[in-house]
Amino acid sequence: MNLLSIENLSKSYGDKILFDNISFGISKGEKVALIARNGAGKSTLLRIIAGKETADSGIVTFRKDINVEFLEQEPYMDNTKTVLEVIFDAKNPSVQLMKDYELILEKDQLHHTPETQRELERLSGLIDDAQAWDYEVRVRQVLSRLNIHNLDQPIRQLSGGQKKRIALAKALIDPADILIMDEPTNHLDVEMVEWLEEFLTRSQLSLILVTHDRYFLENITDKIIELENGNIYSYEGNYSYFLEKKEEREFNQNRERDKARNIMRTELEWMRRMPKARGTKSKARIDSFYELKNKAAGKKAEGKMELDVKMNRIGGKVIEMKKVYKSFDNLPILQGFDYVFKTGERIGIVGKNGAGKSTFLNMLVGTEQPDSGKINVGETIVFGYYSQQGLELKEDKRVIEVVKDHAEVIQLSDGSKVSAGQFLQLFQFPPEVQYTYVSKLSGGEKRRLHLLTVLIKNPNFLILDEPTNDLDLLTLGILEEFLMNYTGCLLVVSHDRYFMDKLVDHLFIFEGEGKIRDYNGCYSEYRISEDEKIKNLTKLKPKPQESVVAENKKADNSNKRKLSFKEKFELETVEKQLANLEMEKAELTSRLSSGSGSHTDLIDWSQRMEVIIKEIDEKSIRWLELSEIAG
Repeated sequence: MNLLSIENLSKSYGDKILFDNISFGISKGEKVALIARNGAGKSTLLRIIAGKETADSGIVTFRKDINVEFLEQEPYMDNTKTVLEVIFDAKNPSVQLMKDYELILEKDQLHHTPETQRELERLSGLIDDAQAWDYEVRVRQVLSRLNIHNLDQPIRQLSGGQKKRIALAKALIDPADILIMDEPTNHLDVEMVEWLEEFLTRSQLSLILVTHDRYFLENITDKIIELENGNIYSYEGNYSYFLEKKEEREFNQNRERDKARNIMRTELEWMRRMPKARGTKSKARIDSFYELKNKAAGKKAEGKMELDVKMNRIGGKVIEMKKVYKSFDNLPILQGFDYVFKTGERIGIVGKNGAGKSTFLNMLVGTEQPDSGKINVGETIVFGYYSQQGLELKEDKRVIEVVKDHAEVIQLSDGSKVSAGQFLQLFQFPPEVQYTYVSKLSGGEKRRLHLLTVLIKNPNFLILDEPTNDLDLLTLGILEEFLMNYTGCLLVVSHDRYFMDKLVDHLFIFEGEGKIRDYNGCYSEYRISEDEKIKNLTKLKPKPQESVVAENKKADNSNKRKLSFKEKFELETVEKQLANLEMEKAELTSRLSSGSGSHTDLIDWSQRMEVIIKEIDEKSIRWLELSEIAG
């Protein structure tokens, strides 16, 4: 039975039809992705499902007594509230208990008093009675993984990215049967994206989301709904399956259209010979002709966006950084960084949010100055900087005016010149869109316009800071094709692992405390090497069973911070979970080595073994952290 049913839903804005009489459903535990071009109505459809907008016609039905959470692309928040008040804004008793507990715990850690200790004990008892500790563990995990710590901070002090993470935390923490998510990976670093992917994969909730992250789509979704020309096409599988079946569908549509066109030629000759036929058979044939004509026309052919610009010649000297230091409020960003950029380099930048990635880029282009050291830029270098903030435009400005502010005529790579209007058409802005106001564009269309204004400068050193945010998959594919053939220097900051794997040769790893490591390889190779390090480290660390020995060593550590009530509970829980995981691992190992089981069983067991090994690694690290505090 469906938890959510969409029946004959239609929505249009003026003459533009977003979708027309579409119907689909989502069943319990199903994870569905919505795919479409920018401006096709993805976000609008999600907002209608969530009750934030109304459809022109049709019905959205949720099964009775289910909880629905909606993560918007740009969530609204009450600026008068604190982070704590926003995240725990729910009527569920467990939510209220944990809200009170987290608040007292934060106070106790800042100023430990007998009063806070007694209040923690009282709340711990209530949490025990409500059996809400599992919920508390999830709260702590979500807040920690999304780097949310200062719960008393007012919402008005947060950036757009911080607000998105707060909204994501709330959506994951609140108990929900259906989770609706619009671009959930935007404003997350790569580690956060990987954790969110694993969190949602293990979760039993139903999910409908819009995302451009192809690894995310591949690993999470079991159904994809494509919105195209007002219609929907459903694919029961992940992203790879969708690509395969979409190609088959378009091939069959083209074949049918070609067949209809051949028949139509014959029918057209007959129509010309018999324009005034009055008989019943003739009328039927005339009606059939017009049906055939519509079929032969098929859907309107999609124009292909072409990223084509002339690149300025690059000289022998590119950029040289000598002993560069930079810090903010005692937070080191760079500590004596040395590097000489070479022609044609393709570098990816990864690291946690706040590690200084955007500051590093700003220093390269000269909008931020280092504290000390030198950054020497070659005379021939022309920067193209696609910033995370996007364009700062007046909403009442027309699209073509934005381009003409930069150039009336643009030179392409083959030496030819085009007008601003022709250049916009290459980027899939047809004449009717060129004269619309920027305020009418979707988020993805605004990002595409930003990309256009960057490339119009013919840069030979291209810097892309989170370029994949809000771009549709078609635009991403074309952008990747352009960048793979781009001969200038390329510097990319992105949480999109697929994008990074495809384009960069080596990585700058921002490790914090001003340390930057140069890794020779793509992001997936880097993650594999890091996972191997963690596995080797955990082999050398004491096992959970040795906790009794560790307990005896803390006798003289009276000044050391003690475990809180919830941390004690978590430590006990992790030990039990590790024991259970080890037992399941042993059982699966026995099954895999026995030779029994079908092909499907072997695949399922192997996939489960990968999940178990990863969980054991993560829980072992957490056990070590808690054990060190315990002494």
